[in-house]
Amino acid sequence: MSVRSLSAEAVHSPVVSAAAEAYDLTAGRVGSVAAALLGVAAVAIGVLALRARDGASPTRARTALGLGLAGAAAGAVLAATADGGPGSGSGIVGSVVAVLVGLGGAALGWRALARTRRAR
Repeated sequence: MSVRSLSAEAVHSPVVSAAAEAYDLTAGRVGSVAAALLGVAAVAIGVLALRARDGASPTRARTALGLGLAGAAAGAVLAATADGGPGSGSGIVGSVVAVLVGLGGAALGWRALARTRRAR
C-alpha cells in the first residue's frame, strides 16, 4: 500500500468526521437551547417581578411563571425524545439544563405572584 492511499483513507475515516460533527448545530441542540432561553427569560423576569418595591407586578409574575413552565415542559419533551446520550447531538444535556432553569424561573414567578396577592 502506498502512502497516498493511507492518507486518503485517514482523511475519510469516520473518526475524523465524528470529531467535526461535535460542533454542528443539530435540531436537538437548537431545541434545547431555545427551551433553555425560555427558562433564562423566566428567571430574569421573575427577578424583576420580585424586585418591584410596591409588589404590584402580577403581569411580570405571570409571565415568569408561564415562560418557566413552558421552558421546563419543552426541555422535558426534548429529553424524553432524545435518541442518544451526552455528546451525540440530540440535545440531552441542554434539555436537562432547560428543565432546571425553567423550574427555577417558574418558582420565582410563583413566589412573585404570591407576593402580589399578599400585597393586595
